[in-house]
Amino acid sequence: MVPLTDLLLPIVVASLVVWIASALMWMVLPHHRSDWRKLPDEDTAAAALRGVAPGQYHIPHADRATMKTEAWKEKARRGPMAMIVVVPPGMPSMGRNLGLYFVYCLIVSVFVAYLLAHTRGPGSDPMEVCRVAGTAAILGYAGALPPLAIWFGRRWPSILKEVLDGIVYGLLTGAVFAWLWPA
Repeated sequence: MVPLTDLLLPIVVASLVVWIASALMWMVLPHHRSDWRKLPDEDTAAAALRGVAPGQYHIPHADRATMKTEAWKEKARRGPMAMIVVVPPGMPSMGRNLGLYFVYCLIVSVFVAYLLAHTRGPGSDPMEVCRVAGTAAILGYAGALPPLAIWFGRRWPSILKEVLDGIVYGLLTGAVFAWLWPA
């Protein structure tokens, strides 16, 4: 067993490597540029949503009882069905969001380190460390994405691109932990 404190360096380095890789994948590579589409009449949609508090909304909205009514069923048949996320107006706080994403990367790396600390000893084969760390990190970065398409209507091509990103992040995490694993 390896004390978790001995894994602070790989935790921070793996988090930083994934954070940088994520920035490059989203800002430099073109594969995510088609993930979000423009509405046909964006100005009318924006005017209709202006004043709506930030939050998650479903159209047509219903609770279990309402979904059984003919009126709701007709609204659903007529469409559109939509799930909308409304964020506060103004420019997004990139500093805040990048900081929060780094914290997320740290959390994934801490769980990876915890798993490794309890399954691999000092001087373990680097390929085994990489395999376990990579698998755990892939689950952390990509495992929860498919339900977004299954339950919430996110487009499968977008989700699959994000899963591929998560696999890259997991492989990078595995490589960092293998590289910095205590002897």
